Amino acid sequence: MVALDVLLTVRNVSRAADILCLSQSATSGALARLRDYFGDELLVQVGRKMVLPPRAATLSDRVRSALVQIDGTIIQKPGFDPQTAERQISVITSDFVAVVALTDAIRFINAQAPRLSFVIEPPLDRPRERLERGDIDLLLMPQRYLSLDHPSEPLFSDRYCVAVWANSAKFGETISEQEFFDARHVTVKFPSMMPSYETWFIKQRGGDGKIDAVVGSFLAMPFMLAGTDRLAVMHERLAQIFSRVLPIRIIPCPIDIPDVVECLQWHSFNAADECLAWVRQEFHALVRN
Repeated sequence: MVALDVLLTVRNVSRAADILCLSQSATSGALARLRDYFGDELLVQVGRKMVLPPRAATLSDRVRSALVQIDGTIIQKPGFDPQTAERQISVITSDFVAVVALTDAIRFINAQAPRLSFVIEPPLDRPRERLERGDIDLLLMPQRYLSLDHPSEPLFSDRYCVAVWANSAKFGETISEQEFFDARHVTVKFPSMMPSYETWFIKQRGGDGKIDAVVGSFLAMPFMLAGTDRLAVMHERLAQIFSRVLPIRIIPCPIDIPDVVECLQWHSFNAADECLAWVRQEFHALVRN
């Protein structure tokens, strides 16, 4: 089943052989036997790529779901001990959350569980689908970006503010709603995802600020303000961190954007995973609202 999953996922015999630690001829032989068993080509050459015919596309999701269930309900050993557990925990979240919430939390977790390591990935490539396929352990994102089919729980919230260049003469201590929409904006957008929560909310409200620059991370936003009259709607915790090291000034946001609530999500098959349950518990204890 593992060989079938790898072949249908990477769609390349050579790459599958590397992942499975098999020779290319052995992997080709496995593919031939799988084709015979299912009575289907499974992988079809189209131009320079291998694609999945309809039967294989259906099999791919079912095989991956079965493997995730096996891992979550059978393979994981009971009796988790933080001092001796050795495991890599993968989390998809934004750079904002990584900086303001996970940096300190992971350091404290590692003091208790020295053999746990963390891989923090940005939400670049269909994060919900990656959770459902079991490619990652946790999502940490606003609720609207999570899957409806798996459990989740709020972790922390943050409010929004406006950040501007500290020496800008255009902005005072406050900013009106009209000045806000007339100004040039810096915003963030992640590839293959919807706009950021605050950008989405402003559009839902009917506003249409003038977008002067679009960046691919929250951490890049304040660097786009220096020497300009641009503004950026930022998470307040992140803006406060940058205001201590960069010439930016924080102004109250003139529109009432609801606080962002960052939520933890895990695959339903991992509900009994003692290690992940402990990590989630520690995140709640260490990340303050």
